[in-house]
Amino acid sequence: MMKTIAVSALRPGLIFSEPVYIDDVNLLVPARIAVRKKDIQQLISWGIDTVATDGELIPIGMEKTSGIAAVIRDGQPLSAAIPKTATNGQIYTAASGTAASAKGAPVPAQGAKKTVSILALKEVKENQEDYRIYEDLIDKLDKVFNLCIAQEPVSAQSINTITNSLLQAVREQRGQIIGYVLGGAVEGKELAKSSVNTAILAARIAMALKLPPHKIMSVIAGSLLHDTGMLRLPKLLLEKNGALSEKELQLIQSHPLSSYKIIKQLGYPDDVAIIAYQHHERWDGQGYPKKAIAQQIDIRARIVAVADAFEAMVSEKPYRTSMEGSQAVRVLYADNGRRFDPEVLKAFIRTMGIYPIGSFVLLNTNAIGRVLSVDGSVPLRPQLEILIDDRNQVYKPGEGKIVDLIQDKDLFISRALDPKEIAKKI
Repeated sequence: MMKTIAVSALRPGLIFSEPVYIDDVNLLVPARIAVRKKDIQQLISWGIDTVATDGELIPIGMEKTSGIAAVIRDGQPLSAAIPKTATNGQIYTAASGTAASAKGAPVPAQGAKKTVSILALKEVKENQEDYRIYEDLIDKLDKVFNLCIAQEPVSAQSINTITNSLLQAVREQRGQIIGYVLGGAVEGKELAKSSVNTAILAARIAMALKLPPHKIMSVIAGSLLHDTGMLRLPKLLLEKNGALSEKELQLIQSHPLSSYKIIKQLGYPDDVAIIAYQHHERWDGQGYPKKAIAQQIDIRARIVAVADAFEAMVSEKPYRTSMEGSQAVRVLYADNGRRFDPEVLKAFIRTMGIYPIGSFVLLNTNAIGRVLSVDGSVPLRPQLEILIDDRNQVYKPGEGKIVDLIQDKDLFISRALDPKEIAKKI
């Protein structure tokens, strides 16, 4: 049973053993992350009187991690290894991955600036074949979505072609293609980019869970099409910044059914369409549209739910800035079986790591690197490409030294870096 805490009783620096929620949907702070003054001020400005948690107040000096988060790095707990800024002062919904007010309306980011990624540099686009493959996947899916908007015929074969190309890219490019999920380098085509990113992540999770090939293919196809129902919603509704009315919220929550119908119309079997229909269901039975619980939710939909939530958190939106990859992982860690299948989450962490592939990190030598690959058994010691070395020498992507932190015991990650910090130096 969740305990209610008066907002008036909150103080900056308080830490709880379990996540603190504004309501059943909106997260205030993850477990073992300090409440900030900004968090409290936002609650007051929104007229929120109480928050809730399953956890207990942790006395100062007793902040230890537990469960899956109890990963030790060179004698330091995960709570010390990852910056304690997982929410950026914003609230992220697991249902949509967007910053939201207590009434479910998007919250405009204060002073948000568009992230400039080093992956958008001209030399990267011209010299990396895997980037061109990634960009081509988004372009092809965007054309399909435009046909859907115009209500013109769409061939399932066009989706199958994208599905096959994406699977091949994930298998052959591995870390490189996943890194673009955090890159934010493609301009526009937001729904297509989000869907391709979700499909890339979902494919890797499905592989980590050792799903058979035909199910991996259906996961990818379902991921690519899971939000097609959004194409049938009024544009003004999707771009609205104010609080949603009950009717508008019902319209938003109707998109899984619309996606299901579109996928069936394309001629796909139910095992693909059900992914779209169930991707907003929750492990604890509090999702929509049917409040399915645990194993009632198809495993492929559970996979896409995790991939979709992570992708939404790390993507730049008009109404908020993106999270760093490690911050988004931290939020997923704090779920504790509420929204996501714990086994699917574990598979996600095995394949992505504490510092996800594509993340930028600062080493103890002050060198800066980009995560290339992770070993699920040692998630805090990934393989990196050095972008700026300890003498401040700058390298273009693909030219820096490759460092394996498992082999090089003298090096360790000090903290994750915001891509904007890197863009100023590369």
